[in-house]
Amino acid sequence: QVQLVESGGGLVQAGGSLRLSCTASGRLLSLYAVGWYRQAPGKQRELVAGISSGGSTNYADSVKGRFTISRDNAKNTVYLQMKSLKPEDTAVYYCNAESRALRDNYWGQGTQVTVSS
Repeated sequence: QVQLVESGGGLVQAGGSLRLSCTASGRLLSLYAVGWYRQAPGKQRELVAGISSGGSTNYADSVKGRFTISRDNAKNTVYLQMKSLKPEDTAVYYCNAESRALRDNYWGQGTQVTVSS
């Protein structure tokens, strides 16, 4: 079992920055591909950024150049650095860890990000 805890959300003005953290317990997060998703009110959950166990990254077009996903295996944590935030980035952000080899898929409880204009 893996428990994921997100932190770092909050209220920020447009143009500001936040760094989200997804910290795992129970198993090495380095074994998993990790994705940051977000869900705004009335919208479907969408993938924002992902990082493979090998460190390859991918981003939604809407956040390319503004968000950076990274992992610190020593801290069993994946980060999402968010810069130049826009009101449309407002959502609950969730961390997901998936391993096809282990047939595991876990979600965190989410952290609210609110960007004011």
